[in-house]
Amino acid sequence: MLYTIAMVLLILWLLGLVTGATMHGFVHVLLVIAIVVVLLRIISGRKPI
Repeated sequence: MLYTIAMVLLILWLLGLVTGATMHGFVHVLLVIAIVVVLLRIISGRKPI
């Protein structure tokens, strides 16, 4: 479930890059959260995919 959330956050981040600067820093916060979730899964020993 965490991996799904991370993927959704990454997609939202990419959409934010494409569509412009309407949300500014919020998009980058989503990216950081997605990276942290994926790293936690890797560190905990689960497969990232």
